Parts: sequence; C-alpha cells; structure tokens
Amino acid sequence: MKTIEEIYDEMLGVFRRETGAEASAVSDLSVKLYAVAAQVYALYVQGEWLSRQAFPQTAAGEYLERHAQLRGLARREAVKAKGAIRFSVDAAATADLTIPAGTVCATAGMVRFETVQDAVLKAGETAVDVPAQAAEPGAAGNVPKGSVLAMAVAPVGVSRCVNPDAFTGGADAEDDETLRERVLETYRRMPNGANAAFYEQGALSFDQVCACTVLPRNRGRGTVDVVVSTLAGQPDEALLAELTAYFQARREIAVDVQVLAPTAKVVDVAVAVTPAEGYDAQAVRSAVEGAVRAWFSGKRLGRDVLTAELGGLIFSTAGVANCKLTAPAADVPIAKGELPTLGSLTVEVGA
Repeated sequence: MKTIEEIYDEMLGVFRRETGAEASAVSDLSVKLYAVAAQVYALYVQGEWLSRQAFPQTAAGEYLERHAQLRGLARREAVKAKGAIRFSVDAAATADLTIPAGTVCATAGMVRFETVQDAVLKAGETAVDVPAQAAEPGAAGNVPKGSVLAMAVAPVGVSRCVNPDAFTGGADAEDDETLRERVLETYRRMPNGANAAFYEQGALSFDQVCACTVLPRNRGRGTVDVVVSTLAGQPDEALLAELTAYFQARREIAVDVQVLAPTAKVVDVAVAVTPAEGYDAQAVRSAVEGAVRAWFSGKRLGRDVLTAELGGLIFSTAGVANCKLTAPAADVPIAKGELPTLGSLTVEVGA
C-alpha cells in the first residue's frame, strides 16, 4: 500500500508534468495537495480493511460473526463455572439452618460464586454441600478447591464456607480464531444433514459443548451416536436432553439419533520435577498440578494421551528446569467415544 508521501510525490509530479511549474514546499497549493494525499491514503487503508472483512480467513469481530451466520453458526457465549460450596458450623447445629439460593461467597481475589438452590444444614450435622456457580461467566471462575473462603453475608448460624472441589466448566466467549476455524471447517467438510460434519457442527453450536465425536452405526444400521463433552468433562442431563431435542428436530428420516456422554478413561499421572533456580518448590508443584489438571479437559475427547505432549506441557510450565514423566509409562490410546480423565496426580519436586 502506498504511503502518504508516495501519493503526495505522485501528485506533485503530475502537477509539474501538466503545468511545467514547480509547487513550492511552503505554498498554499503544496499544503492542499498534501491534505488531499492524506485523504487518498485513508481510502487506501479503508479499502484494505474492507478486503480483509470480505473473507472469513481474515475477517474479525462482528464481520466474522456475519460470515458465521451465513454458515448457520454463531459465536459461543461465555459459560459460568460450576461446583459446590460447603457451609459448616463449629459444632453440630441444634436446629435446621437455612442457606438461601443466591448466597454469595468469594475467593481472596474477589472471584464471586453464588448458590443456585435453597439448602438446609440439618440439626445434628456440621456441614452441607450446596450446588453453586460463578457469579460471572468466564474462565476466571475455574478456581482450585479450597479457594472459596469468604461469605459476603453469612447465613444465620453458619461459621465458614469452602469449596471441597475445584469449580470447573467456565469458559470465556469464543475468540475470533476459534470461531474462524469453525467457519472454515464448514467449507472443508460441508454438512449435508446426514454426515458426521452435520452432527459435529450442530453440537458445537451449543455454548457448553467444547468437543464432539460422531459414531455412525454404533448400534447398528440406521443409528447415529453423538458423543459430546464440556470443559468440565462430562455433560449434565439437561444438556444431553437439549441436544437430543435439537437433533430429533433435524435428523434424517428413519435415523435413530442418540446423544451420549463420553466414557471416562482414567489416566494416572506421576512426574518428578526439578525446579529452576530461584523458584519455590511448593509454587512449582502447584503450577505443575494446575497445568496438568487444566490439560485434562473435555477438549481431549477422543484424543490419545501422548507422553511427549504431556511431558512438554510440564516442561514448559514456569519454574520447571527439568522433568521426568513416570506415569503413564507409554502413550494411552483413546477411542472416539472416550474422554481421558485425570486419576491420581503425583508431582515430586526434587532439588
């Protein structure tokens, strides 16, 4: 693309050629020509920007969303992380304690969570676990166990709160590159209402679904099984029912479509890590554990667990100078309908 100076020099050249006169650098004409050159340059910039938005390979933002709409797709919205919060008392309650839905708890970093149903800590008991979700959608809600410790307003009689397990499943709104890949995939594998691409792209249009695999004739001729996973791993019954209704309304005639949760394949991981100089051993252990747990997400549906890939993930974690993966001892093959799920995790940090 031409610069303003190049356009300006060309205009001076045309003026010189057509009039035989030279425009002085300090003349009124020279200033006007430069102003025109700047506007012409702006048109060049606008034209280049328009050309990028005209194709899904280079479009961005709302213009990429318009390309997606032409392919029957939409940007996936952010999803709230889900889990549970344990409310407890110092001594066994002498009467039932009510914990209303919407009770807000938070981490030290002020990531807020709220209970999603009314609960009761019964008399004679010291704790109750209540389903909860992040107050705001997004990956920031994926916090480790034991990190939700503060109550905005404590229910009457309740002493403390904590999340016994990690909150998982939170996801940010789909970024441009992920959406672009889905759009381009509709051109590479054209959905025709009957092939695997039709079922995969339909399932991935749901915000909670992060991976999908299709098993044609899995139960015999005329059957299609659609296996889906979420970032947290296993989809809940509500999502499976919603997907089933979606495909029942769009399936081919005489085809039996079933939407299934993946079969979990437990993989134990053990690794010995050498921390880099200047790094705290406990901090390195926590970082490695967090990286491995995040790696075993629903995105790995149907994907083999490769020791080279897992070892590379650990080695690239901040503070790791060296590592040796002892489990799994070899690559773990994963079938199309299986989801590798983290079992035991042992991280040894040496000197």
